[in-house]
Amino acid sequence: MTPPTADAAPPPIPAPIQAPIPERQGLRHARELERHLAFLDTFTGTALGVLAAASGIYTYLGVRSLLDDTGAWTTFAALSYSIAVSVGIFVFWSYLLRLLPAVRTAASRVGLLLSMALGCVAIIAMSSWLNAAALAGAAAVEQHLATTVQTYQGALERAHSNAIAGQSLGRDVARVRQSFGDLSEQEAGGNLSGLAGQGAVFRVLTQKAAELGALEAQIAAQDGPVAAAFAEGNTILSRMRALTVEPGAVEARSVRFSEEAVRLSGIIAELRQLNVAPLVARAAQDLADSVVLPDLDGGSALARSSQASTIDSVLQLLRQRAETLNGAAAEVIALPAPDEIVYTPVSAADAVIRYAGNFIPSWAGAIAIDLLPAVLVFIVMVTQSAIRTGRGEGTAEDTMTVADLRAAIAAARALQEPVYLPGETPGPAPHPGPQA
Repeated sequence: MTPPTADAAPPPIPAPIQAPIPERQGLRHARELERHLAFLDTFTGTALGVLAAASGIYTYLGVRSLLDDTGAWTTFAALSYSIAVSVGIFVFWSYLLRLLPAVRTAASRVGLLLSMALGCVAIIAMSSWLNAAALAGAAAVEQHLATTVQTYQGALERAHSNAIAGQSLGRDVARVRQSFGDLSEQEAGGNLSGLAGQGAVFRVLTQKAAELGALEAQIAAQDGPVAAAFAEGNTILSRMRALTVEPGAVEARSVRFSEEAVRLSGIIAELRQLNVAPLVARAAQDLADSVVLPDLDGGSALARSSQASTIDSVLQLLRQRAETLNGAAAEVIALPAPDEIVYTPVSAADAVIRYAGNFIPSWAGAIAIDLLPAVLVFIVMVTQSAIRTGRGEGTAEDTMTVADLRAAIAAARALQEPVYLPGETPGPAPHPGPQA
C-alpha cells in the first residue's frame, strides 16, 4: 500500500444531523422514564420478595388448619409447602416483570398474557384459598355453626308443629266419641230402635264410644311429653347458639357443638314419634272394620228386626265418622316432615369455600396479596411502550452519548492510520484530524 502524501487532507467529518424538535422531546422523555425504571428496579425485587413471603406465611397457617397431626413432620411439610409457594410466586412474577414488557410482537405478548392468566389460576389454587382460610377460617367455621343452628331450629319447630297438629286430632276424636255417647243415651231411652234399655244397639254404641274415649285419653297423654321435648330442644338450641359466639378456639367449640347436635337430633326424632296422626288413622280404620256385633235380644221378631236395622244405621254412621277421622289424620300426616339433619364438622378451609359469599373482603385480600404484582407488570408494559414511542425510529446518532462520540472519533482516526507492508518505509505523518 502506498502511504499518503503529506499534502493529503483527511476526509471531512460529516456534521451531525439534528433531529426535529418533537423527536428530541420524545427522546428526552424516554430517557427520563428509563431513569425512573432504573430507580424502581432497585427495590422491585425486594418488594416481590416481601409479598411472596407474606403469602407464604398465610399459606402455612392455612395448611396447618388442614392437618390434624401436630408432629414435627407435619410442621416440616407445611413449612416446605409454604416456602415452595413463596418461591414460585417470586419467580413467576420476576419472569413476567422482565419478559412481558420487553416483547414487541403481538403474538409474543398474547402468549405471555395467556401464561400469566394460567399462572394466576395456579396461584389462586395453591395459595389464595389457603390465605383466605388463615384470614377468615375461624369466622367461617362460626358461620357454619350458626347456619346449622338455624337449620336445626327449623327442623325442631316443624316437628313440634306437626306434633301439635296431631294433638289437635283429639278434639275430632272427642266430638265423634261424644256423638256415640249421645246416641247410646238416646237408645237407652228407646228413641233409636224403639226398645228402651241397654240392648244390642246400646252395647254397640257404648263399645265404640269406649274405644274412642281410650284413643282420646291416649292423645291427651301426649301433651306433656310433646311440651317437655320441645322445651328441652329449645334449651339445647340456646346452648348451641352460645357455642357459636363463645370465645376460645373454634375447634374445641365444634366438638361440644357436635355433642349438642346429636342430642337435638334425638329430640326431633322423639317429636316425630309423639305425633299421634298415624295412630288416629289406624284407629279410624279399625273403628269401622272391627265391630263386635252382639246377639239381638229383642223379645219378638219385630223387635229384633228393628234392632238389626238400627245396628246397620249405626255401622253406616261408624263408616262416615271413620272416614272423617281418617281424612283429618291424613291432612296431618301430609304436612311437610322435618328435614333429616346430620351435623358435619368442617375445616376452616372448607368453611371459607362453602361460605365464600359472606367473606368477600377476606377473599379479596387473600387474592390481592398474590396477584398484586400483575398490576406492576402492566405498569412496566405501559412505561416500556411509552419509552419505545418516545425513541421512535431514530438512528444510532440520536442516542449517542459524549463517551460514544469520543469512541467513534478514536475509531475513525485508527482507520485513517496507514498500514505498511513488510519492507515498506513509513512516509510523513498524516495531517492530524480535529480534536475531540
